[in-house]
Amino acid sequence: MSFTGFGIGDPMAVKTWSKKLAVEANKSIDIDPLVGKTDGSIIQEKTELKKGNGDTVTFGLRMQLHGDGFTSDDVAEGNGEQLGTNSDKVTIDELGHVVGVKSDNSIDAQRVPFDLREQARSGIADWFQTRRAKIFFNHMCGYTPVMQLSGKAARKYSGNNTVTAPSVGRIYRPNGKTSDASLGTGDIFTLSVIDAAVELAKTGGAAGKVMIRPVVVNGEKVYVMYLHSTQVTSLRTNTNAGQWLDIQKAAMMGGEVTKNPIYSGALGKYNGVVLREAQDVTQGVSADGTTAVPNTRRAVLLGAQAATLAYGKAGGENRYRWNEELLDHKRNLEVSAWAIWGLKKTTFNGDDFGVITVPTYAAPVG
Repeated sequence: MSFTGFGIGDPMAVKTWSKKLAVEANKSIDIDPLVGKTDGSIIQEKTELKKGNGDTVTFGLRMQLHGDGFTSDDVAEGNGEQLGTNSDKVTIDELGHVVGVKSDNSIDAQRVPFDLREQARSGIADWFQTRRAKIFFNHMCGYTPVMQLSGKAARKYSGNNTVTAPSVGRIYRPNGKTSDASLGTGDIFTLSVIDAAVELAKTGGAAGKVMIRPVVVNGEKVYVMYLHSTQVTSLRTNTNAGQWLDIQKAAMMGGEVTKNPIYSGALGKYNGVVLREAQDVTQGVSADGTTAVPNTRRAVLLGAQAATLAYGKAGGENRYRWNEELLDHKRNLEVSAWAIWGLKKTTFNGDDFGVITVPTYAAPVG
């Protein structure tokens, strides 16, 4: 185990650095706002394993009712519609990290103006936030190359559940392209791509898949879509008529400058879809599912129960367990944290239940 130390004259010493440690901005997102315990949440948290033993929770999925209903001229009794249900399951296991630093009993802690123990704790918190988001998008984007890692490594980046490719009818590529590798400069992210993804979600498309239920935000039914930064650039710099820039110019002319996405830096909403940006949106994937395709990204349109999350009971009411160990006669300190958890894309009869994957050409600027 290596321990972070600070020798005499180290550039991190008090005499050359300010009293606050500059921490690199976390480039990931926190997926907590997507999590809820009901079937109307984008990430539905299952709580069964927090109350009992086991490493897998199997849960039911309810489909939309399609019956005609009844009027005063009909007999209701005996004419009930059978619920359409199926099941999926999520597996949990441990995932954690440990940081080694010098303890408060060492000269190293005396030499620097910040608390090494607190920075170790903050570092692990940032690590968990980043890793959860990466795992979430690996599943949502169908980034199967992660499963090519060795067994233990694959579990560390797949949330202890197998990452699967987008199912038939749940993936849309612009201009009729049939593979991520075939996407070219004319296949960038546009508003038309969003329209097509929404149509697939609402109708099930030509493949006849079940519709994807929207989520309710402030009383309004919406989908949520995540784009990579390179896809955001394609969207916001498109000057063609009827595209993003044209629409936002019209909004500014209407006096909505303060709410304008270009003005504020937010993406906003289009066609009932809340648009968000995330750098963890993955690259495209080769036809055999084993490697990444450069200059492509897989945006995702999400509806209710797109993913399922579960935690074990070992932490009681807390999701994570913290532990600190003093070593070498209390001169060294190891800070660790772990959770017993699992996350996966929800599927129904082999079909993605709440996500449309949208690969586009997305080369970085420069």
